[in-house]
Amino acid sequence: MLAKAVFWGSLGALAWTHVGYPLSAAALARVRTRPVRKRDLEPNVTFIVAAHNEEVVIERRLENLLVFDYPPDKLEIVVVSDASTDRTDTLVEAVAAMQPRVRLLTVPRGGKVAAQNRAVRATSGEILAFSDANTQWRPDALGKLVRNFGDPDVAYVCGTHFYERTDGTNREGIYARFEGWLRRSESRLGSITAGVGPIYALRRADYLELDPRFGHDLALPYLLVQRGRRAVVEPEAIAWEKPARDIRDAYLRKLRMFEHCWLILLRGRVLRRLGPTYWVEMVSHRHLRYGSGILHVLLLASSLALVRAGPGYRAALAAQFALLLTAVARGGVARYYVLVTWATVPALVNYLRAGVSPVWEKAEGTR
Repeated sequence: MLAKAVFWGSLGALAWTHVGYPLSAAALARVRTRPVRKRDLEPNVTFIVAAHNEEVVIERRLENLLVFDYPPDKLEIVVVSDASTDRTDTLVEAVAAMQPRVRLLTVPRGGKVAAQNRAVRATSGEILAFSDANTQWRPDALGKLVRNFGDPDVAYVCGTHFYERTDGTNREGIYARFEGWLRRSESRLGSITAGVGPIYALRRADYLELDPRFGHDLALPYLLVQRGRRAVVEPEAIAWEKPARDIRDAYLRKLRMFEHCWLILLRGRVLRRLGPTYWVEMVSHRHLRYGSGILHVLLLASSLALVRAGPGYRAALAAQFALLLTAVARGGVARYYVLVTWATVPALVNYLRAGVSPVWEKAEGTR
């Protein structure tokens, strides 16, 4: 009886988080949409780029920012250098000497969130926009984000993000497109459960100084919802970046990311003061998704224990072995899914054993 309970519980949870919930959210969003009241606005914006040893991409990032379709006198660009030891600071200073809108802020090594917190304190724009050093935005993307702040309930807006094509073994672009589709459904329902690090903005009045070990992507949306605010998507604000070329690099990146996710889920008081719909969204999209590795282990173990209990259990075991064999033999989406899902398990072990460091290193192959 225990093995059967574990089998059906883990199978049901996996089916719900990967299939049932996305389809249900999309269907519900069609009949219970909460639109954003957009208006054409041009408030003062502070654009913050946190950088650590980004000499390869920082000039291209600044070139992209300087051609934005936004009033130049209302856009301040700040590169906050998290104790860079390469030529990042020199390159930014050279651009700043010719472009008064650009300035460099150097801070002691403390990690991305600590650098962002310092930059917010040192600036004054009504709207705060954030991006990574290796990301590119369409020239109209900032204006598209800002118009959502015409709705007084909106505190946070992220854009649409995609990866450039790569000839390597990483298939993260497929996952990113799926997440983008699901995020748009959550936005129409009220608020998203996680943001997009390469392209987002929020009101200064709503900015929260987070624990440096937390990330803006996962923490800010739910914390703002707990305060009665909205976090939404602007589909027409487009950004892109280069993905990690190979699946091994993607796995290591996800491993580090999931360590932070576990910290937030276990220590961030994620489910407090939430309405019923958003509570279900958080459990379905975040808790069960990040727990997928554990759920798969439980499903496999219970399938082995029940292999003689009936043809259904044998079929389930065969399907799991087929997925693993496909991941090994053919790679592609199957390998990406298996490795990224498995990454949640060692990430949890790493977090429980050693905690999480606030500092970060750029992912290999993404610059």
